[in-house]
Amino acid sequence: MGERFTFKLDKLLDMRVKNEEESVRLFKDTQREKIIIEEKLDDMRNDYDRYRGIKPGESIVYQKIKRNYMTALNQGIAEKEKELEIKDRELEIRRDNLKQRTIERKTVERLKEKKYEAFTKEQDRIERVNNDEFALYAYIRNTERG
Repeated sequence: MGERFTFKLDKLLDMRVKNEEESVRLFKDTQREKIIIEEKLDDMRNDYDRYRGIKPGESIVYQKIKRNYMTALNQGIAEKEKELEIKDRELEIRRDNLKQRTIERKTVERLKEKKYEAFTKEQDRIERVNNDEFALYAYIRNTERG
């Protein structure tokens, strides 16, 4: 009855849990970076919308400066869009990695649960056998006495 459940693959399970936690951390970091890129891209697009077009009363020099700024802004937007595509791909890779690590962890956890269930069933069986023996001994003692 004093036997305790031990799972021989506990170290493997611990490793897989740590791997999954690391994948979660990397996924969240990448997601955070993507959100930052999206916010910067939105800011750049808003700036583009705000400064495009010629307004009455603008000087030629101001228009030229604004045109240079718009060109630089367009290039920046294009670069941010490429960066966003790269982050999207990286995020997908991280998501797939996280799914795989979660599956690996759950596989070992299920194995542990099945082993524990088998262990408890065996312990219950042993307890029933012992109780049956005690009952048989008690019955034999009672029949011998009288």
